[in-house]
Amino acid sequence: MKKITFKSLILRFTLLVITFTNYAQTTPFNCDYSAYLFQYNDVYAVDLASGNSYLAASDITSGNINATAYNPTDGYIWGYLSAPSKSIVRIGKNFQTTTFTLPELTTGNKYVGDISPDGIYYFKAGGTAYYKVDLNPDSPTYLQYLSSETLSQNISIHDWAFNAVDGNLYAVAKNSNILYRINPTTSVVEILGEVPVLSGLNYTYGAVYFDADGRFYVSANQTGTIYVIQSVQDLSPTSTIDSNLFAFGPSSASNDGARCPTAPVAQEICDNGIDDDGDGLIDCEDPSCSGFGNCAVVTAPSTAKDGGLESNGRLSEAINKRNFNRAKKSYKFNQLTAKRVTKETQQTQRNSTTGFQLQDFVPLTTINEDYVVDSTPSDLVNITNATEVYSIDYMRNDASIASVLAIKTENGVYEHTKYICDRLLGAELITVSTIEINDQPFIKAIIKNADGSFEYVLSLSAKAENNDTNFAIESHWNLDLYQENETFYNFQIWSDSIDDLYSLAQEVLYLLNTEKTISSYQLSAPPTVFVRKGKYINGALDLQIINTNATNDVTYDSGYRVSETSDFNYSSSNISLNQNYITDITVPTGHLFDVGFRIGDGVNIPDDLFMSDGPWGVDDSQTNTTVNDYIVSQNDYTFDNVDFPIERNVKLQATTDTYFAAYRALTPRFKPVNLIEYNNLKLQAKGTGKLEITFVKKSISNWEEQYKTTIILTDNFQDFSIPFSSFTSTIGTDLILDDIVTIVFTMEAENGQIETKEMNLYDLRFSNNEALNVNTFEKELNSIKATPNPMSSSTNIEFTSNTSEKIKFIVYDQLGRLIEINNHMTKIGLNKITFINNNLNSGLYFFKIVGTQNYKTIKLIIN
Repeated sequence: MKKITFKSLILRFTLLVITFTNYAQTTPFNCDYSAYLFQYNDVYAVDLASGNSYLAASDITSGNINATAYNPTDGYIWGYLSAPSKSIVRIGKNFQTTTFTLPELTTGNKYVGDISPDGIYYFKAGGTAYYKVDLNPDSPTYLQYLSSETLSQNISIHDWAFNAVDGNLYAVAKNSNILYRINPTTSVVEILGEVPVLSGLNYTYGAVYFDADGRFYVSANQTGTIYVIQSVQDLSPTSTIDSNLFAFGPSSASNDGARCPTAPVAQEICDNGIDDDGDGLIDCEDPSCSGFGNCAVVTAPSTAKDGGLESNGRLSEAINKRNFNRAKKSYKFNQLTAKRVTKETQQTQRNSTTGFQLQDFVPLTTINEDYVVDSTPSDLVNITNATEVYSIDYMRNDASIASVLAIKTENGVYEHTKYICDRLLGAELITVSTIEINDQPFIKAIIKNADGSFEYVLSLSAKAENNDTNFAIESHWNLDLYQENETFYNFQIWSDSIDDLYSLAQEVLYLLNTEKTISSYQLSAPPTVFVRKGKYINGALDLQIINTNATNDVTYDSGYRVSETSDFNYSSSNISLNQNYITDITVPTGHLFDVGFRIGDGVNIPDDLFMSDGPWGVDDSQTNTTVNDYIVSQNDYTFDNVDFPIERNVKLQATTDTYFAAYRALTPRFKPVNLIEYNNLKLQAKGTGKLEITFVKKSISNWEEQYKTTIILTDNFQDFSIPFSSFTSTIGTDLILDDIVTIVFTMEAENGQIETKEMNLYDLRFSNNEALNVNTFEKELNSIKATPNPMSSSTNIEFTSNTSEKIKFIVYDQLGRLIEINNHMTKIGLNKITFINNNLNSGLYFFKIVGTQNYKTIKLIIN
């Protein structure tokens, strides 16, 4: 029998008093579904399904907490404290804590820990020794140190977890990525093999969790990536380990996790068209579906040659001219024929002022690329605040896998980030969190592009300090947080792999530090509320907002222009989120050309976005050409629902002895649009004489071969309906308007003499004229409608047929890509076809019925 001394009685009495006095303040977690991530003495709640997290509590103890674990016998989370020494801590749902000192423990940090189903706390540091403490409140040895045990072999692990299915401990080793099973009774360590999804990685796995079915979730400290290993209780040393990505969570320099092991984790079913786990991502969009069935593991990211557009409206006219000049030539960067870059070719004459070039900070041979090509978008200089630009694309199997874009600016940070612009142009911000590089939490964003490809994105900027002897690093989500009027060396890095992103960013920082020792980091946190995706439609912004920390309300502050030549207007309003994780909301804006806006709760980092419509612009590049008057104004005209409208009117007057032109891109990024559905261009116009109209097709690189026609303008407005058949080309073929990028309106001087000319172009739209005849009833008979429209998950296509026949039901997007084709047998009278949104991106789609009757094609907007 253990001898009970007066000292031990006092100790037990003290512990009981502590427990009693704090019990009223603390409540147990009682097996909730969240995972809890402890970083030093802060606590983050993590949704394993999405990877999103939020700061649940900060500074809950004076010392740092590690070896955290959920206790199934009392519903609390327990952990080991760095101070006071030899102490463990109990943590309640409201993050009130109670500290207990166990004098039998050794000194030093303990960072591996979990609690068995019967309430025994198993925890350790490095080496083979581990410790056991009884935390079962119904046990006679409650809060007593039980023993020190020894593992059968030393393993390099940073967390372990009990599997409630078989009662064993599991862990994954750093460097080797080997999965271990530890028998808590015998202390025998069993090697189950290398985890395939982790092969080749060199991360620390400081937070691991289980769910009720025995799935083992492993979080990498440096990247925050969460991996899943299926049914570990069924594995043997000869088994094939089923592992995959699961989600992208927050990184941490000090990382430890705790979760109730019998709580389920929602799983995405990757081929049913449903958001099964509630994270807003369907099927292949969800990282956990990577490589499943038809879900790609990776797809090539965009090239740096197309990057670098700024994130505000200040320089939009210059950028639009850059894009217009590219569109006229059907410019496309060919990575396969681009100039190759090697360490020998990258070495250039060092700058006499700085002693280095941008090239010195761009890594080579860091991510095992096959080769590297120069993709420098040199035309960014003079149209943005960039003074020097250099970029490369990393190639593997003749496809781009990553890019680094380096930009020097001399009057503040570079004014573009991919995540600010792209979300209102068809891209989606899947998640935003941190990535730990050099023990510093940089922001990483995962973007799904409009073409379905994924990019992992990071931005950082370096500035000289301490009399030019050091570099200071800044990285922020909001551009206004960077120091003003400072010379920066800006780096935008994106990749199709989060691991390559980590390696490239780490190497950029290493190269900067080699040139000038990095003396400080100024980094900000990612936003807790952000817009995943959005679009502007008919005077309103349709937004999907992700709310990671259960915020009730956010403020919407915007600056916008109703046209390219108007002044900025400002507005502010409140958006109610009702603590929902996902909110789909429409924000009325009125008709506009561009808008920049911020949403935030006034406490955490806000989210910033910028969007522009397809722009009007002026080509006044010719010598002796002077623009006298240029005004873009809103339309008063009410467009027909079946028309394709060209929003905003233009008035342009210029003096020239050659030519001048107005142009209108159909999309903000000068991307091609399929208008094969239409057969004429309509507008109201007046002006001085001959106006040449050119359709710029993406597939034609020679300007002279583009399709053109001419109309005559007078002093009075006229209505024009110009059939596509009147547009001709030198190549002699009929116009097929399946890839139009821009419409160009040109006026030339007569006989090379200087003269002043003017065009006024109003209410432009593409239309489809149908000749009226006596069969008006038949036309009505063959009409189609979709209910609802816009649609989300499904819509009903209704039409009337006067015959029973087999028809084809065809769906294609606005770029002309075939989305779906099905057969359907009609009946006489009303017919209905249900169309289901099978993981389609938001946007405009066309629905066509092909049969013996001439059915009208309809447009459908998918939210």
